[in-house]
Amino acid sequence: MAYIAGLVITGLFFLALHYFTEVTKEQKITITIVLLAVILGAILFNSYNTNQREQMLNAVLKFKQGKTIRCNAKDVNATNYTLSIGTYTFIGKKDTPNYAEMISASTCE
Repeated sequence: MAYIAGLVITGLFFLALHYFTEVTKEQKITITIVLLAVILGAILFNSYNTNQREQMLNAVLKFKQGKTIRCNAKDVNATNYTLSIGTYTFIGKKDTPNYAEMISASTCE
C-alpha cells in the first residue's frame, strides 16, 4: 500500500513539475533521475532490512525449537544459552563455559 501511495505522490510531483514550472527539459530529466535513484535506494534498503529481520527471526525460531544454531563461529543452543526476547540476544548460562557471554541473534545463520 505504501508503494502505491508513493507512486501517486511521485506522479503528482511530476504533473506539478510539468505544468507549473519553467524548468528546462534537461533539468526535468536530471530531477527525474535523482528522484528515481532515491526511490530505488529506499526500496533496496527496505528489502535488505526485511531479509536481515527474517534471517534473525529464523535463527530465534530454530533456537526455540531446541536446535543448535551457528553465531559468530560459535554453536548456540538452549543448553548453554538463554534468549533475551527484548533485544534478541543469546546470553550464556551460569555454570557453563559461556557464562555472561552475549551474542546478538542478528549474527546467526
